[in-house]
Amino acid sequence: MFSPPPLSRSVGWVVDKGFDFPNKLSTLIDNWDTGAVIREDFDRLTTRGWNGYVGPADRRAFKYTTPKKRITSEDLTPNLMFSKSFHLICSPSRCQELITDIMSCRKALAAPEDSYTKPIFVWEPVPDLCTPDELLNCTNTLRLVDICSPNHAELAGFMGDDGLDPETGEVSTLSVERACEQLLASMPLQSYALVVRAGDKGCYIAKNGGRKRRSGPGKTSKSQKALIHGALQPDTDMEALFAGLLQDDDGIIAREEIEVDPGLERWIPAYHQDGRKVVDPTGGGNAFLGGLSVALARGEKLENAVAWGSVSASFAIEQVGMPSLVRKDNGAETWNG
Repeated sequence: MFSPPPLSRSVGWVVDKGFDFPNKLSTLIDNWDTGAVIREDFDRLTTRGWNGYVGPADRRAFKYTTPKKRITSEDLTPNLMFSKSFHLICSPSRCQELITDIMSCRKALAAPEDSYTKPIFVWEPVPDLCTPDELLNCTNTLRLVDICSPNHAELAGFMGDDGLDPETGEVSTLSVERACEQLLASMPLQSYALVVRAGDKGCYIAKNGGRKRRSGPGKTSKSQKALIHGALQPDTDMEALFAGLLQDDDGIIAREEIEVDPGLERWIPAYHQDGRKVVDPTGGGNAFLGGLSVALARGEKLENAVAWGSVSASFAIEQVGMPSLVRKDNGAETWNG
């Protein structure tokens, strides 16, 4: 959507086809013209899953209906290995393992003359391991990722809660904010952001603030003063010594210039305010994080990236299955008409 051809080929992913893979899905994938790595294994079933919504606030439930095939760093082609961003859907411990392996492989494959660049890691915790027992593993994983994006129920699961307002049965925005505050406090010196997807409530962004040293615009470094080295002597002029340490050349008390990042706490509304336009929420989370990842990889600020994600998700939830892509004679694309 944000990457029409030929840019669409920069979107990399792995498709493992079993002997029962539907032909119509192959045609659909080919029509997207992405950089998909297609692997066929006619000795196995295609991995399939059941996705449903049960209980209060349509809590998501998921289970595999055929054996799953796990993707590891060894499955990534060199082109995929050097992606600008990675969307990881896994447990906390596996997220740590994947990031460690990917970074190690990137360093090993990089040419000596190339400087190493760290990709953007967007982590989506798997629902069945969003439990209080996994909270410590979760906090240990946060230091490695750029974005942690559970939905409201998954976030609440880490805290042993359901994340619902006891009076209305709807998503509790207060519960979301409180849980984010707790997670941010657990790793106060790290720069990750929490992006919590909360259905019709929209999305909550939370990020720690901090200090960042930087030089003022247009300033040049001043010549260094001669410094006194060695041990103090009986005739050392202490007043002159400390004056030299504290003052600049103009005699003004010198202070380090810093930029203060105030952090971020903000709700972003859902794209669709009319619930009648939401037919099936399945796939909305993946589409959201796909749009967000693309935006971050292109240098967009977090708030803008979340807006990209919301637009992406809006197309995914307007029907059962994938949105419809049509290309006009002039090459322009339209999604869902």
